[in-house]
Amino acid sequence: MRDDRPLWRPGQALIERANVTRFAREAIRRWNLGLNSYPDFYRWTVKQPEQFWQSVWTFCDVIASERGTRVVADRDKMPGARWFPDATLNFAENLLRRRDSEVALVFWGEDKVKRRVSHAELYTQVSRLAKALRAAGVKAGDRVAGYLPNLPESIMAMLAASSIGAIWSSCSPDFGVQGVLDRFGQIEPVVLFAADGYWYSGRALETLSKLRDIVDRLPSLRKVVVVPYLEERPDVSAIRGADRLEDFTSGQDAVDIRFEQLPFNHPLYILYSSGTTGAPKCIVHGAGGTLVQHLKEHQLHCDVRPGDRLFYFTTLGWMMWNWLASGLASGATLLLYDGSPFIRRGNILFDYADAEGMTQFGTSAKFIDACNKTGLEPERTHSLESLRTILSTGSPLAPESFDYVYRSVKEDVCLSSMSGGTDIAGCFVNGNPILPVWRGEIQCIALGMRVEVFDEEGRSLQRGKGELVCTNSFPSLPTGFWNDPGELKYRAAYFEHFPGVWRHGDWCEFTEHGGMIIYGRSDATLNPGGVRIGTAEIYRQVEQLDQVVEALVIGQNWPPGQLSDVRIVLFVKLREGLTLDGALENEIRQQIRANTTPRHVPAKIVQIPDIPRTKSNKIVELAVRDMVHGKPVKNVEALANPEALEYFRARPELQD
Repeated sequence: MRDDRPLWRPGQALIERANVTRFAREAIRRWNLGLNSYPDFYRWTVKQPEQFWQSVWTFCDVIASERGTRVVADRDKMPGARWFPDATLNFAENLLRRRDSEVALVFWGEDKVKRRVSHAELYTQVSRLAKALRAAGVKAGDRVAGYLPNLPESIMAMLAASSIGAIWSSCSPDFGVQGVLDRFGQIEPVVLFAADGYWYSGRALETLSKLRDIVDRLPSLRKVVVVPYLEERPDVSAIRGADRLEDFTSGQDAVDIRFEQLPFNHPLYILYSSGTTGAPKCIVHGAGGTLVQHLKEHQLHCDVRPGDRLFYFTTLGWMMWNWLASGLASGATLLLYDGSPFIRRGNILFDYADAEGMTQFGTSAKFIDACNKTGLEPERTHSLESLRTILSTGSPLAPESFDYVYRSVKEDVCLSSMSGGTDIAGCFVNGNPILPVWRGEIQCIALGMRVEVFDEEGRSLQRGKGELVCTNSFPSLPTGFWNDPGELKYRAAYFEHFPGVWRHGDWCEFTEHGGMIIYGRSDATLNPGGVRIGTAEIYRQVEQLDQVVEALVIGQNWPPGQLSDVRIVLFVKLREGLTLDGALENEIRQQIRANTTPRHVPAKIVQIPDIPRTKSNKIVELAVRDMVHGKPVKNVEALANPEALEYFRARPELQD
């Protein structure tokens, strides 16, 4: 039976202090709104988007040389609406608003390297880098790329590029040569920042040999800047056009940065789809839209305040790095970490939280599940005194992970599961510091986002499962895809299925509390006998079993060679030393049957040694499905562990 009590409820003092409370009261006074409930407040944000986004701009103190009188032009077009069409601003100027001696960046490179950078030092280093980029001929609209660990210099390089109006794009150093070329080869960067290597699980992994091959195959590059990390003075002589960072900025004195004032939608970032079913899509995001979306999410949904210590475990290959970087615009100190999150027996990130007074702890649902599986109990071993919010994204957070956080991590904390993604550089559904947390539920729809659930005919559902869609425009809609004449690929990706409506590709439903449950990607939903089943529904049951470390489920066309029906196939990675036998198979099937429906029970259960995943730790159901059906997987370079795909090729268990 479902518990009718929330896992956590904010106290009145917290509600009174929260940014979103102050924002709502200011908006109510400013617009003379007769509101006295949170649901009414949310409805105002989507019914009066001009008022809402203008209020976000004012409340979050956006720095701009011009805002203009128009908030949005062609509001009803999606795509096509133009937000703040008369505004001019600079993204980096908003992130570099502080220039004092307080700490801006803290960096831990596993347990090997620790550094601190003040706001004044950050401004100085960005100033020198921006001058060096200008001296190298970089101008607005040029692409500057990063092949970097999550270093302070990565933030500096991005800010220097965006101060000029150059477009920043990045991926992490664990990408192979082809994976980097699949991305940067499409956008033709003129400058590439890279490190000499990185640490992972205590091992030093050099990257200069890969970098040499990458540079040789990127003819657009005019300069390569190598950031020392493993060594003080790495030898870069074998790399075309390469300088060490200190040589690149040599002779560039720090001066007031010339922040180019550019249109609201001037390109800021190019982010990439996972690329496991073809070449990655190059998604272009505008500076103003990214800025106001992140300010809204940080300050209103995550309650980030000046002086907070904001952390997200991420690499430069995941949009959460871009999201984290924007925390500077809210006056927060960024806590950067690079390396494995499982060193010190899985305690390193909790050690970091205590040592640096972390206020927001961001991570993936998979990390929380892994901590639960390994029996970590930070509540017993760590103080976590400053921690107010735990943020989770990347995949649906299972109800059992909610239980784990409140049982074994911290009892008094706002657990904010959120979902959106690379496509919008932000969230459709989010956490909220003034709302209760219910087991297994994302707390609320993001403010200003008219999120609905559609059935297959495009009818809006108040109850029941369907497609997550957004039916109003918003500032962080992508400006398009790179090199996409006529926006054909862009429109096909999001707007063709339901014309004029953003179809995100998640299978979900609303909850009675005003939140949402996401059941997985809609293109990976299972359809046995014509009934759609979200993959997360099965994962939530299977991964409760102590013997199962992780699982992956697909629909296999059955009988072979026909498309008339599918059967559910479940792959399980078991704890070391265990073997799948009849007793465990029966236990798995019983667990699923007892807690879902008989249709959820897999026809086949197969043990495999590893689960293939992307660089951002998402399992790749579609790639596995293609492998099982004998189809080519076009871009294995997008995977963190491409060798794991071979476990699914021509499995004899799936032939009968």
